[in-house]
Amino acid sequence: MQQLGTLEDLPLHYREALSAQNLVPLWPSLRAVLPPGKPALRTRPTCWSYAALRPLLLQAGELTPIEKAERRVLVLANPGHGLEKMQASSSIYLGMQLLLPGEWAPAHKHTPNAVRMIVEGEGAYTTVDGEKCPMHRGDLILTPTGLWHEHGHDGSEPVIWLDVLDLPLVYYTEASYHVEGRAQEVRTTLAERSYARGGIVPSPVFTRGSARQYPMLRYPWAEARAALLDLAESQLQLDAVQVAYVNPETGADCQNILGFSALMLRPGETLNLPVRSPAMVFHLIEGSAEVAIDGNPFALAPADTCCAPGYTPVSLKNRSTSEPAFLFIADESPLHKKLGVYEVRP
Repeated sequence: MQQLGTLEDLPLHYREALSAQNLVPLWPSLRAVLPPGKPALRTRPTCWSYAALRPLLLQAGELTPIEKAERRVLVLANPGHGLEKMQASSSIYLGMQLLLPGEWAPAHKHTPNAVRMIVEGEGAYTTVDGEKCPMHRGDLILTPTGLWHEHGHDGSEPVIWLDVLDLPLVYYTEASYHVEGRAQEVRTTLAERSYARGGIVPSPVFTRGSARQYPMLRYPWAEARAALLDLAESQLQLDAVQVAYVNPETGADCQNILGFSALMLRPGETLNLPVRSPAMVFHLIEGSAEVAIDGNPFALAPADTCCAPGYTPVSLKNRSTSEPAFLFIADESPLHKKLGVYEVRP
C-alpha cells in the first residue's frame, strides 16, 4: 500500500498558514478515516456483570434522591470509546436505571429514541404519550423520539431496567435535546392487546392503518417468550430461533435507528452468528449463556449485558443442556441499512 505524506513532511510555515485559514491537509489522515478493508473499530468486546452492578445501583438510590437525579442511571460505558463518552458503541447508549417505591421520574421528551428492557421488580410503570405501560421482567417498552414519557412506582420493591438509546448518534449530529413537561393524563393502558395475534390488526369500519406512528409501545415478554417456544417446536430446522420487535402495522423495525430482537438458544446449542457491519448488544433475560466475541469469551448470568463491535465474529452458547436460554439483542442494523453501509461478510 502506498505510503502517504505526513504532517511533519510539510514546512512549519505552511502548516501555520493552513491553520490560520482553518484548513487541514487530508492525506496525512486519509488512512485513518478510510482504512483498508475494514473500519478502525473503537468499540471493544465488553461485558457488564449485573451481580457487580446491582449493589452499586442500589447504593445510588441511597446516595442520590430522585429529585436530584431525575433519572437515576449507571451508564454502561465501553472503554474503547472512553468512559467519559458514555456510549456502548458508536451509536448505542446503555444505562441501568433504578426506581424505588413511591418515586416518580418526571415527564419529559427528547430527540433520541429509547427503549426499556425490564430487568427486575414489580409495580412500576412508564406512561408514554398517554399510555400507561406496566413493567414486568423481560418486557420491552418504547419511548420514541418526541413522545412524552415519565416513570412511576406504586409497588413495594426496587424496579430496575436497561435503557437502550441511540443517543451517541443523535448527539454527534448535534440534534440531542430534551423538553420538560407536566404529569400526563392516562388515556389508555395495555393497548398492545390490539395486536396480540400475529397477522391480525385493528380495522374499524374497514379502515386500516393506525393514526399513531408507533401503534405498539409495550411488547410483553410473556408473548415474546411464547412465540420463541412455539417457533422452536414448530420449525425444527431453523438455524436460529429468533423474533424481531416490529411495528405491527407496517412490519418495519419498531424504531428508526436501532433494531431489537429476542433469541432463544435450545439446550446445549451453539450458534455462530454471521459477521455483520453493525455493533450488537446482548442482554440475558433467562438461563445461562456464553458469548464469544472475536475469541473473547464472556459467561452470562441473568441480567448480564455485553457488547460486540461490528465486523467481528460472534458465537452464542447455551451452557445448560436441559433448559433454554433467552437473550434480548439490540443492534445498529436499521441505521446501517438506511445509510447503505449494511454488510454481511462470509
